[in-house]
Amino acid sequence: MNLRPKNLLGGIAILVFLIAYIGVALLIADHLPDNAAARLAFYAVVGVAWGIPLLPLLSWMAKER
Repeated sequence: MNLRPKNLLGGIAILVFLIAYIGVALLIADHLPDNAAARLAFYAVVGVAWGIPLLPLLSWMAKER
């Protein structure tokens, strides 16, 4: 597959993943204790962890054939 269709499919997949990820993160955030340290730790982890599942997709998108 050429790069253009791969980038289109990958871009759509990234958008779908991020929308679902944000939705799940918000659902979990509603159940956090009312503690600033817990919320800070949660948002720090969630703010960084979204990129890890996307690494294989991004490497697939960058490969030519």
